Amino acid sequence: MKRMKYLCGLALALGLAAPAAAAPQLEPALSQRTLLNVDPHARYKVVYDIHTAETAAGISKGLFYARGLIEAYRKQGVAPKQLDIHLVLHGEAAQYLLVDTTYRDVVGDPFAVNLNAKITQDLLDLGVSVEICHSVMKSKGWTADDVLPGVTIVHDGYTRIIKLENDGYAYIGGF
Repeated sequence: MKRMKYLCGLALALGLAAPAAAAPQLEPALSQRTLLNVDPHARYKVVYDIHTAETAAGISKGLFYARGLIEAYRKQGVAPKQLDIHLVLHGEAAQYLLVDTTYRDVVGDPFAVNLNAKITQDLLDLGVSVEICHSVMKSKGWTADDVLPGVTIVHDGYTRIIKLENDGYAYIGGF
């Protein structure tokens, strides 16, 4: 109880407990400021480096955020056909591009379903190139039949990412 009173007092002192009153003094309403948007007529080239097994909303964090990027562009008037997006999955993330039977073996659950299959297909349908590292496949004993339909197999993740960056693709990593 003593700690709660301290935290409430600290919040009041910092103005955190009353954001409605403090907000006009700290920052004008968005309608009074210029919102910087992207050019809705331009084309955009992006490569995602997706290599961890981190998840968001039950699916690969990289796939989740790539889908969010498409939506962010849509809200600014950019159609998916104006986007050239490559998702390069390697390392631990490669497992997210496997058919259910192989995915079950990888996660050690005979009833598991790869929840990433649906978002992968959605991304492919939007024109995104979803790519898996053959080096990882080889090291794990996976074949092309183990990979979701529509996914492109690349020699290895790093050389693919470097090639795309050299071709002018914006790099988004950390997944």
